[in-house]
Amino acid sequence: MSATRPHNIPDLPTQYAPAEVEAPLYERWVERGYFTADVDSPKPRFAMVLPPPNVTGSLHIGHALGHTLMDVIVRRKRMQGFETLWLPGMDHAGISTQTLVERHLAETEGKSKHDYTREEFVAKVWAWKEEYGGKILGQMRRLGDSVDWSRERFTMDEGLSLAVRTIFKKLYDDELIYRAERIINWCPRCLTALSDIEVDHSDDDGELVSIRYGDGDESIVVATTRAETMLGDTAVAVHPDDERYRRLIDKQVRLPLTNRRIPIVADEQVDPTFGTGAVKVTPAHDPNDFEIGRHHDLPFITVMNLDGTMNANAGPFASVTISEARKGVVARFAELG
Repeated sequence: MSATRPHNIPDLPTQYAPAEVEAPLYERWVERGYFTADVDSPKPRFAMVLPPPNVTGSLHIGHALGHTLMDVIVRRKRMQGFETLWLPGMDHAGISTQTLVERHLAETEGKSKHDYTREEFVAKVWAWKEEYGGKILGQMRRLGDSVDWSRERFTMDEGLSLAVRTIFKKLYDDELIYRAERIINWCPRCLTALSDIEVDHSDDDGELVSIRYGDGDESIVVATTRAETMLGDTAVAVHPDDERYRRLIDKQVRLPLTNRRIPIVADEQVDPTFGTGAVKVTPAHDPNDFEIGRHHDLPFITVMNLDGTMNANAGPFASVTISEARKGVVARFAELG
């Protein structure tokens, strides 16, 4: 027995066309307020903040996975009768964004940030944010994120900036955070600290230089690729079980070029098989040395300026660049034999 299709029902397309179906459907969801949380609702509440994607680019497959899992959670909560808020927003990613804007200006206008006033450059950054932030928001809509667009936030919004300053002040007053000197990633061009995630690591060819500290039988040879930092050395470290240097532990040697006397300390961080088995310790300029310096209560001597030049603690190498100081120190040691 065959059946005929009623005349008022259109034929279904043979292929699914997501662009024709999903975008209009999503806009209807938003217009009808399905995702908008009601602050006066008597229902039990469930709220979740979207980890804000960086405004520096576009969403990738990892974002798609994360957003899908979060969307499943909030839609289930709505079905369970909760008044549900999924709060959307974007992160300013300050240093990354500034770098991309500077690159964009160099390519399109042939200018650097120094060709603008502060206000003009900030306006360029905001314009860039509006363009690329809009791309991210469009991708979220294509994913079907059931976020409350009426509450969209940006991490540079005045309210959020005030909240950040307020909570940091409270944490400091409660002695839950503190200020101290630490080893950080520093950009001598931008003159700012960088987070670990903003640093691209690379292996560069370097010259391993052997340098003798001290004189006669109590001298010790260290191996380093950063000869210029020896001007900030405050110790030489050896492994406590290294028979070659056991007799020198706790003695002092003269640091060449500075005439300071520094101790020889025993520390298990030292690899006795690398180089000479004795390492110079510059606590202010190396993460490993920083820890050794704290462990042995060594002084921290900074020999570099924020712009990548050497400072007054570098003595005769003050004001020259790091690379120039490295060559100069090696040349000076060669002269001294």
